[in-house]
Amino acid sequence: MTIDSRKEDATHDVPGEGHLPPGETLPHPRLHLHGDFESEALGDDREIIVYVPPGYEEQSERTYPVLYMHDGQNLFDGRTSFLPGRTWKMREHADAAILAGEVEPLVIVGIYNGGDRRLAEYTPERDWQMGGGDADRYGLMLTRELMPWVAGRYRVRSDRASTGMGGSSLGGLVTLYLGLGHAQLFGKLAVLSPSVWWNRQSILRYLNQRAPEIREKPRIWLDVGEQEGPRTLVNADQLNRSLVANGWQAGENLRFERIEGGTHDEASWATRVRPMLAFLFPAP
Repeated sequence: MTIDSRKEDATHDVPGEGHLPPGETLPHPRLHLHGDFESEALGDDREIIVYVPPGYEEQSERTYPVLYMHDGQNLFDGRTSFLPGRTWKMREHADAAILAGEVEPLVIVGIYNGGDRRLAEYTPERDWQMGGGDADRYGLMLTRELMPWVAGRYRVRSDRASTGMGGSSLGGLVTLYLGLGHAQLFGKLAVLSPSVWWNRQSILRYLNQRAPEIREKPRIWLDVGEQEGPRTLVNADQLNRSLVANGWQAGENLRFERIEGGTHDEASWATRVRPMLAFLFPAP
């Protein structure tokens, strides 16, 4: 799929853990699906899928950094992904990177999108043609409801340096927006194929406005596929230059990758998971 403004279909019905249909199981025992997360900010329930790393159950005293990911149904389970069978293979890539000693063991929290509400929830401002603009409400759900909920159920560290957020396309846009707006909470951002084009590139204006107020810059992984279209490449280059102009340092707290042959879909984002995790959560 090559349209940045896609509205992902969430018509699948995978209930919460303990309520799976007879014979249905999650793809791996270290994945936990919660269908009963209630959000007052969003006014509905949202499914949450949580990955815990190898050794999580055995090392019961250990605490872990945490990465919150948007479009959670596309990360681990091919039955719920936008294109059936095509996922980010995030569990496989995270396991491989952790076992190879490249990445610190971490917990990954996938937040299922709201289907028809995805575009609104992942966009910071209302576009005069496309609507949207509910990202602040989505951010309240994430920061005031979901993060405490996760901390009460999983052994995650809550300090800024141990907390990340990530997503692709509009999920990359909302990651940057909320990451800049809540820089005191998020020290790591994974911004894959971001929809910089939204509302005449308003995210660049927001970056220029917000960056001087951020004392400690979050560590950012930014990427774009070279087959995502010339406008998308130009936009990503502009974003990279704006980050550098606002104090991010390439190779230190910023890594920008143009992915040769990279496209705007789950299969391509899957190839970026391992290097992204290695940059944001390097093994100590």
